[in-house]
Amino acid sequence: MYLIFKLRSLIILSLVLLFSFNGCKDFTYNQNKLAKNSEIENFGIVIHGGAGTMSREEMTKEMDSIYRKKLEEVIKVGYSILKNGGTSQEAVEKSINLMEDSSLFNAGKGAVLNSNGEIELDASFMDGKTLNAGAIVGVKTIKNPISAAIKVMENSPHVMFFGKGAEQFSMMQGLEIVDPKYFFTQKRIDELKRIKLKEKKSSFIHDELKNIKYGTVGCVALDKKGNLAAGTSTGGMTNKKWNRIGDVPIIGAGNYANNKTCAISATGWGEFFIRNVVAHDISALMEYKGLKISEASKIVINEKVAKLGGDGGVIGIDKNGNIAMEMNTNGMYRAHMNSKGDIVVKIYNDE
Repeated sequence: MYLIFKLRSLIILSLVLLFSFNGCKDFTYNQNKLAKNSEIENFGIVIHGGAGTMSREEMTKEMDSIYRKKLEEVIKVGYSILKNGGTSQEAVEKSINLMEDSSLFNAGKGAVLNSNGEIELDASFMDGKTLNAGAIVGVKTIKNPISAAIKVMENSPHVMFFGKGAEQFSMMQGLEIVDPKYFFTQKRIDELKRIKLKEKKSSFIHDELKNIKYGTVGCVALDKKGNLAAGTSTGGMTNKKWNRIGDVPIIGAGNYANNKTCAISATGWGEFFIRNVVAHDISALMEYKGLKISEASKIVINEKVAKLGGDGGVIGIDKNGNIAMEMNTNGMYRAHMNSKGDIVVKIYNDE
């Protein structure tokens, strides 16, 4: 009898364990299925390398090809991060890092020089989920300013740090600090010399400003979790004076992200983008008037900014993965990839 009782107990215990195991498997399966279903389908990424007076007549075939290859390289890296489940923040930071490390663009390594022949770098980042943001202004030794802006957001109670304070903070955060000479390129040295010669003939270089490329770089992304992010980095304007600050580090002007609407990165004549609060205005038109991102971007860039005499462009992506690449200039270095892996790389306005 004892053996029969023990055998029954073992059978009952085995059945309980079997059902419990199957229940755990079902629970795990359902949890994994739920997590997978919570991922959105239309993730995507957009980048820009600046807008301005770029035309096919002035661009050599070789330089055209070089820019397109770099834009393609950058957008593919950012897309890969998103495709593999990375965050929009990671995709934006890495994409901008690559452009900051290239001498092709007016950010990081290829930044323009101010009137004293020095580097002054600005950058900002915004998280669309939390509306948290970070920015750095007027730095001269931070290799990747966008990473510093993100550290300000993540590891301080503030939004914007300036100059030496921003550099000290970045050093404490373990970011790479370089000699200012690292950023200098012969192209930018020659550019400054040319503008200074023209400046001697005019009290203000208004006409010259309208005929340059605004080489700001930027990236906006929507990840699989539905979170938006925007980042922008720049060296500012060639020959800028008196510690001039443009729109890039100003949240809402040159950079903005909100999960309710969109993520925007701007490039252009900063003073006009500040006065129009461009990036936030596009978001506001979408939120309060129900406009599509393409409609809102067109109104702000081609009507509001243009009416005041400003020029430039924006890139944007909304919460559903729809994009905008709007400009009122001859061109804007830009690229886009959607969740299907379709890639678009463009330079000129008429493409």
